[in-house]
Amino acid sequence: MERSPHMTSQQFRDAGKRLIDWIADYYEQVESYPVLAQVVPGQIHKSLPPDPPQPGENFDTILAAVNDKIMPGITHWQSPNFFAYFPANTSEPSVLGDLLSSGLGIQGMLWATSPACTEVETLVLDWLAKMLALPETFLSTGKGGGVIQDSASSSSLCAVLAARERATAFRSNEDGCRDELVAYTSTQAHSSIEKDVKIAGIGRRNLRLIDVDARFAMRPELLEKQIEEDKRAGKIPFIVCATTGTTSSLAFDPLEEIGRICKKHNLWLHVDAAMAGTAALCPEFRHIHKGLELADSYCFDAHKWMFTNFDCSCFYVADRESLTRSLDVLPEYLRNQATGSDAVFEYRNWHVPLGRRFRALKLWFVIQHYGVEGLQSLVRRHVELAQIFLRWLQADSRFEIMAAAALNLICFRLKASDELNEELLRRLNHSGKVYLSHTRLNGKYTIRFCVAQTKTELPHIERAWNVIRSEADLLTSTPRS
Repeated sequence: MERSPHMTSQQFRDAGKRLIDWIADYYEQVESYPVLAQVVPGQIHKSLPPDPPQPGENFDTILAAVNDKIMPGITHWQSPNFFAYFPANTSEPSVLGDLLSSGLGIQGMLWATSPACTEVETLVLDWLAKMLALPETFLSTGKGGGVIQDSASSSSLCAVLAARERATAFRSNEDGCRDELVAYTSTQAHSSIEKDVKIAGIGRRNLRLIDVDARFAMRPELLEKQIEEDKRAGKIPFIVCATTGTTSSLAFDPLEEIGRICKKHNLWLHVDAAMAGTAALCPEFRHIHKGLELADSYCFDAHKWMFTNFDCSCFYVADRESLTRSLDVLPEYLRNQATGSDAVFEYRNWHVPLGRRFRALKLWFVIQHYGVEGLQSLVRRHVELAQIFLRWLQADSRFEIMAAAALNLICFRLKASDELNEELLRRLNHSGKVYLSHTRLNGKYTIRFCVAQTKTELPHIERAWNVIRSEADLLTSTPRS
């Protein structure tokens, strides 16, 4: 009899135990790796065989290739010395939840295809709404509810689509009445908003970028002026995408004022809190959501600062019918008794894909393991560490702070040319000791330092500060103040 190509149960057990050990060892050793992958373009590709194996390889060979060929090209997002972008942090409970999801291997496109996949997600999203003190309109027990998307980009796309349909009485796919629609966001909003309006058929020409104030927050008076101007021109304003914690500087748009303008002109208000939303786990930081009760939709990424591995964007709507009606397509092969009733949520109508993984499991594992108090303590610690770093910067006269730093993102630069600041960042990242990223604020090259990795502690902040000061010494030849 021909030998089966499948792993036996025992082989799977042995390989699985070894892989868990490998991951645990990796987390223990991650600080020993250069944070930023020190390879050149094409290096990893060239190191791997150009053709696939004919007979399959054993697990020893596969794991050896990971160690020798793959690992040199990994940028270590889980390193406590990772301070770039916003994080994609994870935790051991999250990995275990994701492993269980992969092991079950369900396709939760319908309630009927795995009821637990839908119902656990509904429960966990309601848990989170309460944990963050979100408006009750976002709870599934009313007219709203939450769903897990892959990213905030997809969350905002769904908001744009629902807003488009509401503004056109759900006729945009029949009447082609999209040319008159206009969307609004700030000049500091994430680039995904532009991509979303393009995907939704609104067109980049119909996206208005509203200027910001000295704190990089959208100016409501300019928003209303632009809306009124567009109305006079025969346009149909339909959505405002506000941001609670912008990507460049963690700036906060004034939701109350923007929300009142949206209500006055009957525009959908979507609030993107991709990074900063997690801070609302702590009552002292919930001011970032002031005015959120005026929003039609909201999202935050648990995969950024809530120790849940990518992908896990939590998207809420106050009126789920506007969303589900916009995305509902029901071919005969998906029809079943439960779908025909109002007794269940059918998440296939809450996002673009039909298929969906059991992503709620990893989120459920994280909340179950840490509890609300554990998550709060980690968020508070990160903010505390960022503020310590801020004080060190402020005490060194060579540096300037480029934006308000209320939470865990510090934007700074040398009081020098853009070229010198760019060289400072290049040296920092090339050292492998830390990894930071940059933006431009008020036209100036600005370095971003985000404290949000799972295991980051004071020694890592101290080490980063010492590396930054040492490189600044070499570049400026000025004594430290």
